[in-house]
Amino acid sequence: MCLCGWLWLPCCLLIPGYVWGQSGGGGVACRLMANPISGSVYRAGDVVIGGLFPVHVEAPLPEQEFRSIEGNVTCTIFYQRAYRWLQTMIFAVEEINRDPFLLPNLTLGFLAADTCLAEGTTLGAALAMVTGQEASVVGTECGATPEVPVVIGDARSSASIVVAQTLGPFDLPMVSYFASCACLSDNWRYPSFFRTIPSDAFQARGMARLLHQLGWEWVGLVSGDDDYGKFGVQMLLQDLQGSGVCVAYAEVIPKVPSQRRIKNIVDTIRGSTARVVVTFAISQDARALMEEVVRQNITDRQWIASEAWVTYSTLSSPKNLPSLAGTIGFALKKAVIPSLGPFLTRLRPDGEYQKSDPFLRELWEEIFGCSLGIDLSMTPSSRQQCTGSEVIGEGESQYADVSQLRASYNVYKAVYAIAHAIQDMVACPPGEGPFSSGQCPDIRKLQPSQIAHYLRRVNFSTPVGDLIHFDMNGDPPASYDIINWHVTHEGTAEFVQVGHFLSSVGVDDQFHINMDKVVWGGGSGDEVPVSICSAACPPGTRHAVQKGRPVCCFDCLPCAEGEISNTTGSVECSRCPERFWSNPDRTACVPQLVDFLSYSDTMGVILSVISVSGATLTAGALATFFYHRHTPLVKANNSELSFLLLLSLKLCFLCALVFIGRPKPWTCMLRHTLFGISFVFCISCLLSRTVVVLVAFRATLPGENLMRYFSPVQQRMGISICTLIQVLICVLWLALAPPRPAERGDREGRGPRVVLECDVGSVVGFSLVLGYIGLLASLCLLLAFLARKLPDNFNEAKFITFSMLIFCAVWISFVPAYVSSPGKYTVAVEIFAILASSFGLLFCLFAPKCFIILLRPERNTKKHMMSK
Repeated sequence: MCLCGWLWLPCCLLIPGYVWGQSGGGGVACRLMANPISGSVYRAGDVVIGGLFPVHVEAPLPEQEFRSIEGNVTCTIFYQRAYRWLQTMIFAVEEINRDPFLLPNLTLGFLAADTCLAEGTTLGAALAMVTGQEASVVGTECGATPEVPVVIGDARSSASIVVAQTLGPFDLPMVSYFASCACLSDNWRYPSFFRTIPSDAFQARGMARLLHQLGWEWVGLVSGDDDYGKFGVQMLLQDLQGSGVCVAYAEVIPKVPSQRRIKNIVDTIRGSTARVVVTFAISQDARALMEEVVRQNITDRQWIASEAWVTYSTLSSPKNLPSLAGTIGFALKKAVIPSLGPFLTRLRPDGEYQKSDPFLRELWEEIFGCSLGIDLSMTPSSRQQCTGSEVIGEGESQYADVSQLRASYNVYKAVYAIAHAIQDMVACPPGEGPFSSGQCPDIRKLQPSQIAHYLRRVNFSTPVGDLIHFDMNGDPPASYDIINWHVTHEGTAEFVQVGHFLSSVGVDDQFHINMDKVVWGGGSGDEVPVSICSAACPPGTRHAVQKGRPVCCFDCLPCAEGEISNTTGSVECSRCPERFWSNPDRTACVPQLVDFLSYSDTMGVILSVISVSGATLTAGALATFFYHRHTPLVKANNSELSFLLLLSLKLCFLCALVFIGRPKPWTCMLRHTLFGISFVFCISCLLSRTVVVLVAFRATLPGENLMRYFSPVQQRMGISICTLIQVLICVLWLALAPPRPAERGDREGRGPRVVLECDVGSVVGFSLVLGYIGLLASLCLLLAFLARKLPDNFNEAKFITFSMLIFCAVWISFVPAYVSSPGKYTVAVEIFAILASSFGLLFCLFAPKCFIILLRPERNTKKHMMSK
């Protein structure tokens, strides 16, 4: 029959092998010029189910010059596994026909054709199947019912896409058993496409889950150059986004593999640091790749297989196991189909089977390595003649191996899905059908669209016990076994189930793998292989992504001060909280050390000794002056002022001790006020003494009587007034913003140590204290400088000048040193300035006098002092 209905004239253009010409009666007809099917197996029935199987895997090259008409298609390289799928379809049909409850009054037939694993031959076989193979079809014979209203197949995603796009406009349903491309889930583009194999979207999701769970962050991808490989890798890459898994390389196996291109792919695999290789390819493409892998003896890779080749026994031959042992992959759910094994081994190369099955002779010669007939391409000398009495043993060949029924079970489910759809059509109550006016389907003239409608609604259990139904996209529930290649004691491969992946349960229960049962590849033994671009950063460091490379490739940089990372593989370092700091390894936050200048520190001890020594020397000078207070030298230098000056110097030395030790509120207030008052008191005495000397020598001029303004009472009053001004400044400072203990870290306010110091409270108050001292010191220096040329024995202005120069130099240099000193050293700088200026005053003013009093008493006479 012609499928085109009333559009019978253009129908010839759609049917491979037909041409448009005149019939014998003068009408227009389609004539069969060539057979587009390599081989087929047919059995009549009330409803004939079509089947597309790649019994051969190499199709002839198409004639592209269009100078001659192609003859019948002849394909090569017999594929036992696909022939088992074909026989499983026949087995399911016969089992249904024997079932008294399923389609009891209807007989199913079948038409199974060879697709030769090529898109062109697959499409030709599908169109020839649904339009028939009559020698000539005239327009009056073009009806609306196809020869085959439903097709099982194809095995390949690319071929299924071509057929579905062609048959889809006619609403002719397809039920694929091995086309898993996620692109076929597009219900708008492929509305009549169904399948009993899960979409690769689920397999890609499971692979991503496997890679993430096993910590494989650096993987290689190899795919076939077809829709199965391209869309499979695309879905996997989408699922890997944000998972932390990076792709080291992505290679594509060409459809016409050349030794050079395959070698380049394997060289990339060998040269990469990625030890895990995910291969999304059909079995023939995977075989071309693995042959080169074995030839190069690559044994240090962990292979992740897709469902298309993970149970392919040809690849798991003993010679391949050194490279492929430990392979992990996702396989379709395995089932045990009762009585299928005996059914497969029933074949005999004679009689009824050989006449009805064009593939039987090739199967026989492939299994037993002998020749049937004399018209073989091989000579009898190269192969022995088959006796015909050979027996196919169950499990002794790829064809008769029923231990891994996965794709075969999908074929089995596809036949039963169609049968149950037809059963529902038969059971349609008259007047309550799903079509217009409540019509039910006419079983004698089944329309493809009606079968597609009922296929969407099927919901049944197979004889094996599995529940079958299709979602809105024609996809079944996903169910995968996780397979691991073990090596037996005999050196053969064993496919061991080590886990499962289900889409019909909750997220937490989707994925499970028994790590104890897994044998790892790449020579890892019992250890999970490590596949990373960069080793995880140890605690105390963080990731720094390498420029231009994936995020899995990074350098490890130490955490900055005050930051830590206490776990392996930290992306960022975390900052320590307040009052904590990072330890030297940057792995933990430890309490900050409270640091201050204490009496137990070496520097604290040294400064304390120097301070006490200075106070002791001052006390010695005071005692010396007091003991020799009646001598001319002491009297000439105003003994009362000398005693006050020595007393103030002693206070200056002792005030340095208040700066040492743990700061407390009272010590903070005492240290600055005591320092300010002591030095003002000292400089006031020195200023008074300088003024007295200067005025005393100026008063000797005629008519001058200035000394009456600088009597001892007035001198004491001047010293008191100068000191009271500083006292007033300090009182205001303490009242408004007193110094207080404060914690300070480094210059940014944080550091491994918290420096406990006295905050000045008011910068203005502190500046006034220092400024007032500086003002008196400058005035004293100026007056002493003016009196430097007075008589030597009475004039000590030059000593005062020198002492004031030292004093000013010390405190001018103090300011930058104080600001730039870190931590407790700021306090040490301040103490050093106090001690240095105090020692400068002590030695410059009193060392010469003590030298004369103690060591040159002969110079301590009035005569000697009046000599100049």
